[in-house]
This record gives sequence, structure tokens and C-alpha cells, in this order.
Amino acid sequence: MIVLGIESSCDETSAAVVRDGRECLSDVIASQIEIHRRFGGVVPEIAGRNHLLAVIPAVDEALRKAGVKKEELDAVAVTYGAGLIGCLLVGVSAAKAIAYALGIPLVKVNHIQGHIAANFIAFPELEPPLLSLVASGGHTSIVSVEDYNTYVPVSATLDDAIGESFDKVARILGLPYPGGPEIDKRAKRGSANIKFCPNLHVRGDLSYTFSGLKTAVVNYVHNLKQRGEEIPVDDVCASFTAEAVGYTVDTFIRCAEERGVKRLVLAGGVAANSYLRSLLAAECEKRGFELFVPPPSLCTDNAAMIAARGSFALKDGKDIAGLDLNARSVI
Repeated sequence: MIVLGIESSCDETSAAVVRDGRECLSDVIASQIEIHRRFGGVVPEIAGRNHLLAVIPAVDEALRKAGVKKEELDAVAVTYGAGLIGCLLVGVSAAKAIAYALGIPLVKVNHIQGHIAANFIAFPELEPPLLSLVASGGHTSIVSVEDYNTYVPVSATLDDAIGESFDKVARILGLPYPGGPEIDKRAKRGSANIKFCPNLHVRGDLSYTFSGLKTAVVNYVHNLKQRGEEIPVDDVCASFTAEAVGYTVDTFIRCAEERGVKRLVLAGGVAANSYLRSLLAAECEKRGFELFVPPPSLCTDNAAMIAARGSFALKDGKDIAGLDLNARSVI
């Protein structure tokens, strides 16, 4: 089964070809980072217009790299939500046109489930059931994957996502976009000697909240600026990372223990954070959990994960969409 995947939920235009949901034959990503860096973040209108320019060339390149002809495709899988609506519409429109022209099924894919499915490419031996921590710019949640097509939300953030918090802290520190990798880099040079949010702890309902921690960092930096004092950027990055990641990992581990799950996976763009990867690995080793963490290239937005998720749905006849499929900013 050969599936073409298309991803355009934010600022990455990606197309990929995946065989049987496990083998990535190609994964092409047209990044817009340099375009949006001058604005300090993603501008939806600009992102959508650049998706228009990039989507068909990305599809053509993905097919060429995979050595696959359009006629050999069994389906097209596309992210239809969640994300920036104008960006999603470009990918959905392209996927519908390709599916119609080739007379093949169109499979709609939940972006979050796509992130989790990246693990099935990275680890061919991995099978459900499992528990996933999804940590990205727009989402922080825990999802129970009961089988290849059953994703049950367990908990989510009540306000900001962890990736969003990283970006906002980076902005207040004057670090370039994207903020997450910059904070990760600077944190390695600093000391976690500042306690921003002493009351941050695992909630009884296992939901997440990052707005208080983010606000504490913002207030700390503002107070130093008002007093004319130097801002210890590296220490702020290290301290914020330690609290945000520690709280995220503690909640995930508590959830796994309460549910009696031993197989855990990490997913989402923030899964590329080195401290999150190392701390979660250490905690899982202590408790005898089996942890799967995809390589950074499969953590950030990519079409391979969308094609993988779509492949498993197609196999069971799930999530087959008509040409009336529309994009959804929230799902």
C-alpha cells in the first residue's frame, strides 16, 4: 500500500510517500522559517500564500525521490485539522485535486494523531496499545492509543501548550524565532537556579497548565529590565526548561502509572527538545517503562507521519473523505 501524504497545518509545506504505514520512501519539507523569522512568529496569511507556491512542487519532488509514479499511489492522506485554517485549506485542496484526478481514496488525518503515528515509521516493531505524550507548539496532551485507529484523549492543557510557552519566553528574552531550539541551546549553557513557579505540580485530573509559569518568567524579566539589571538569559532558559519539562514528564509518568501502561511514546515538535528526551528516558528507565522517541526529523511537522496515519486508517476503511472535505482549525 503506497500512500502520498500532504501536511500544511502551519509553516511547513511537506509531501511524503510511505509504504504500508511503516516505510518512508520520501519526505520533502519546504520550510518557511526564514520568511517568518523577521516577524518573530508565523504570520498566517503569509504562510498560506507560501503553501500555495510550494505544495505541488513538494508533491512532485516526493514522488520523484520515492521513485513512485502517480498511477502507483493507492491513496492520498492529508492533514485537515487542527492548524491555521488558511494553511490547511491549501493542503486539503491539493489532496482533493490529486485524489479526484487519479480516482483514488482521500483520507483525512488528525494532525495530533499524525504526530503519534510518526513512531510507527521510526520503530517498525512498535504496536499498540500504548500511551503517548504529545508536546508541540499548539498542543500538550496525553493520548491512549488502543489500536491503530483508536486514539482516546486522556488529558490536555487548560491554557497554553508547552511549545507556545517556549516561544513566548524566547520572545521576551529577545531570542530569534523559532524559540524552542534557541532555548534548548541556551539552557545547556545555564544553571537552573531560578524558581519561577514553586506551586507547579501534577494536577489531580492530570491536565496541564503552562500560563502561570510563562507569566512568572515574563514578570521576572520585566522586573530586571525595570531595575536596569542584566538578564541572565542562559539561566532563565535553563530554569524555565527544568520546570516546564519536569512538570510535563511528572504528569505523563503519573498518568502511565495510574493506567498501568508500560509502553510509552513521545510525539510532537517539542519532542525534539534534548532535556525532555533525556529526562523522560531516565524516568522511564527507573520505572521499567518501555519508551519510544522518534528522531527529531519525525518530531517536527512532516508529511511522512500523515501518510503513515492515513495508511492505517485506509487499511481498516476509516476516515475516508469525500471531495466535500473541509479544513478545521480545531478538531
